[in-house]
Amino acid sequence: MRYDVHAHVVPTTLAQRLAADGGRCGVAASEADGRLRIAIGAGGPTPVRPDLLDIDTRLEAMDRAGIDVQLLSAWIGLTAYTLPDEQAVAWTRLFNETMAETVASRPDRFRGLATVPMQSGEAASAELEHAVRRLGLVGVQVATTVAGRELDDDAFAPFWATAERLRCIVVIHPDQVLPGRPQSRYVLSNFVGNAAETTIAAAHLVFGGVMERHPDLRVCLVHGGGYAPYQAARMDHGFAAEPRLTDRRITLEPSAYLRRFYFDTVTHSPEVTRFLLDFAGTDHVVLGTDYPFEMGETDPVGLVAGVPGLDEEGRRRILEDNLARLVAEVRHEEAAS
Repeated sequence: MRYDVHAHVVPTTLAQRLAADGGRCGVAASEADGRLRIAIGAGGPTPVRPDLLDIDTRLEAMDRAGIDVQLLSAWIGLTAYTLPDEQAVAWTRLFNETMAETVASRPDRFRGLATVPMQSGEAASAELEHAVRRLGLVGVQVATTVAGRELDDDAFAPFWATAERLRCIVVIHPDQVLPGRPQSRYVLSNFVGNAAETTIAAAHLVFGGVMERHPDLRVCLVHGGGYAPYQAARMDHGFAAEPRLTDRRITLEPSAYLRRFYFDTVTHSPEVTRFLLDFAGTDHVVLGTDYPFEMGETDPVGLVAGVPGLDEEGRRRILEDNLARLVAEVRHEEAAS
């Protein structure tokens, strides 16, 4: 079975659940011009793409692309990291319950990734535990930064420890891209900024020691890892040669930790994917589409088939085996002592 690690959704029952919430979670749903709109906190309502909600259209697209199973993750705009802690806890619980309901509507085609209240590392840890053990989700999606804080912030230590213990999948996805530097011209916030944002987040997880302290983390970087695999040698050189690097929290060169990440295939190029495979190995690259967005990959199987020098075993690992193994190894029950 072919698995897609990178596919976004707005759960089909979310609007109904928000209407019944009475504002307790700080997120509101409304409708205008026939489209669902969602407002987070004091922010204005943002329209939701219809294809994020439409299950039949999604299944048709999956069939066309040759995808058997999608790992559904939130539209990244719904992370709601600016909500107060209590509202964030209520919001993520509501969201994860609706995500589980969407997965249950087609358990043969979907698996689910949670969203968690990263405002608090302890709260994020507790919600991840609930989502995996009680709701049956297989992991979590987190943004590259949390209200201005980097992912190696000490406050997030409980979250990373729980993710490692559960052996669940952690997908890192850009959201607030390179704040402070406008990239509105030429859509550079997407074409360039998203990849740069992922690279910076990965570097923080490496240089901040998160990947060293938690060697069994299963972290996936979308969009082929941004620029991280292609600038790994620069990081290694800087780690060895740069005298201003006085805060050393790792014992190996950065590339050793970068190779512990998993990477999706949303590179838009068989040749670039070939480089990624040479860097990370065929056991650390997984299929991705970024459904339903325009910058996604509509022929992911064809892209993998076109990778120069990739044999049948390598293709099978990327299309099927790697992600199937990660899903199967998630600890939905307490591990035997």
